[in-house]
Amino acid sequence: MNQGKERVAIICGGAVIGVIASLLVFLGNPGNMGFCIACFIRDTVGALGLDSAAAVQYIRPEIIGLILGSTIMALAFKEFSPRGGSAPITRFVLGFFAMVGALMFLGCPFRMVLRLAGGDLNAVFGLVGFVLGILAGVFFLNRGYSLSRTHKLSALEGSFMPVVAIVLLVLLVVAPDFIHFTEAGKGPGAMHAALVLSLGAGLVVGAIAQRTRMCMVGGIRDLVLFRENKLLLGFVAVFAAALVTNLVLTAATGHAFFKLGFAEQPIAHTDGLWNTLGTFLLGFACVLLGGCPLRQTVLSGEGNSDSAVTILGLAAGAAFCHNFGLASSGTGPTANGMVAVVIGIVVVLAIACANTFGGRAAAK
Repeated sequence: MNQGKERVAIICGGAVIGVIASLLVFLGNPGNMGFCIACFIRDTVGALGLDSAAAVQYIRPEIIGLILGSTIMALAFKEFSPRGGSAPITRFVLGFFAMVGALMFLGCPFRMVLRLAGGDLNAVFGLVGFVLGILAGVFFLNRGYSLSRTHKLSALEGSFMPVVAIVLLVLLVVAPDFIHFTEAGKGPGAMHAALVLSLGAGLVVGAIAQRTRMCMVGGIRDLVLFRENKLLLGFVAVFAAALVTNLVLTAATGHAFFKLGFAEQPIAHTDGLWNTLGTFLLGFACVLLGGCPLRQTVLSGEGNSDSAVTILGLAAGAAFCHNFGLASSGTGPTANGMVAVVIGIVVVLAIACANTFGGRAAAK
């Protein structure tokens, strides 16, 4: 595919994803949360009983669909390639703190774009922090940051996340007693589109993301490093399509799918400083990982065990945040969450230095 056709494919794919994301909110998902990889992993972790936050307990079919949609496309185009073994502990830790940053802001990069498209101006602070975090990561990339090389693995290793996705789907459908789920309190876990619609949306978005390689972190990173904007155009298209869809839905239904302002935004807080610092940590960690949570999820469906380890780190981070009061809420960040973000920035900075300047010292 030449560059022109590739750009058109990414823009069209982003537009389709933006429409799907807004329609999922119309169909029952939380406001400005048609898709949020961090939030959906958190909800799934809660559903499996790994945290006690009753408001966020639901196995999200969208995550299952993202993984399986990616797997199906990778197999169809002979791109299923089991690989891994690149600094798994480091990737787990980076994933953990990426989730700490995401739950301080209350959203992954995907949801940040959707919050902007819904008129949530708090996400502007998130975007600023996210870009600054990516720039911090690019600083180290330019100076030689690198994790160890990946290696070819067995098909069994590469099938880990697709198999997990299938097991989660079975559990969701069968709903045995040990799955934690509540409609009480009308929290985010109680707000969801129908299972079939959510799963179908996830499959479509996973397939598109696999073919287009969409990644917001990669888009901003490539723009800075190589003056290449094709990946970023995909998320511009997501924003534009979601914005238009939200405006149409607002006009058609009278419900505020688009509400411009800072106050009373769905599942968001107005603390600009900690929104910025949370997404700074998120962007910084994701650059060092090589991709945003969406990209990591899609890669795990392609057989990449490094991305699977990253997702496990995200999941552990989500459980830790809700078990120990680190996650923000609509009333704002917690003191524990603030401390965790600062610690996370220090840890991610140490990882960046160790794998940049430490590597050179070892080589010498």
